[in-house]
Amino acid sequence: MNCLSFVVLFCVAIVYASHHEENYAPAHYKFEYGVHDPHTHDIKSQHEHRDGHNVKGGYTLKEADGTTRVVEYIGDHHNGFQAVVKRIGHAQHPAHYGHGHGHGHGGDHGHGHGGVGGTSWVGVTHYGYKH
Repeated sequence: MNCLSFVVLFCVAIVYASHHEENYAPAHYKFEYGVHDPHTHDIKSQHEHRDGHNVKGGYTLKEADGTTRVVEYIGDHHNGFQAVVKRIGHAQHPAHYGHGHGHGHGGDHGHGHGGVGGTSWVGVTHYGYKH
């Protein structure tokens, strides 16, 4: 009889352990940071806030061409992840120099624009959104 009681208690313990679920509370946090290094031209920032299953945030990034990328995003169980990306400013292309520039050779030798930088503007992305 003691052996049968032990087997029954053992089976009950296994069933209980297999049905035990952990209940975790949804995450709640808020953070932000930024970098502004004039030496390396690394300029960026990010912020995010999460309240349970909903998250909202964004970041900015100074691109190498001089424009600023701004991304704002939200995410939840109902709509999934959605982001809006914007580019602010006019792109400044760096000057292109030919081989031997600065070594007593003149001209651009067919490379670039003879040391003159250019600008460009993106009005519509390949996604069809206007800026």
